[in-house]
Amino acid sequence: MRLPDLQEIIELHEKIIAQSGGARGIRDRGALESATTQPRMTFGERDLYPDLAEKAAALGHSLIANHPFIDGNKRIGHAAMEITLLLNGYEIGADVDEQERIILAVAAGKLSRAEFTAWLTRRLVLIGVRKR
Repeated sequence: MRLPDLQEIIELHEKIIAQSGGARGIRDRGALESATTQPRMTFGERDLYPDLAEKAAALGHSLIANHPFIDGNKRIGHAAMEITLLLNGYEIGADVDEQERIILAVAAGKLSRAEFTAWLTRRLVLIGVRKR
């Protein structure tokens, strides 16, 4: 399974800020390192997030909720989650409005990681195969 690493997340954030505006820079490197490590975490040699949806949701939720960047945390959380899915042949089967509502709910602390993961799991779609 392919997961974006710390440097790729930093570069993706730079691109997002360059395209959509906002303040550049890392606010809390420890929070950023923690977020990028989340999907790779194990306990007793077992993955804490064993499947793709859980890994992508852990990364996205951590970036959104922990605010590691000065600006653009919701955007980078969403983008990192999408990139993780795309790198592994999947996409989110939800319209932009629904995705925005969910991301805002995570940022506001109204959606737990478990709820976010359940939402993503229900909307995971193999690229090229649309649910009807």
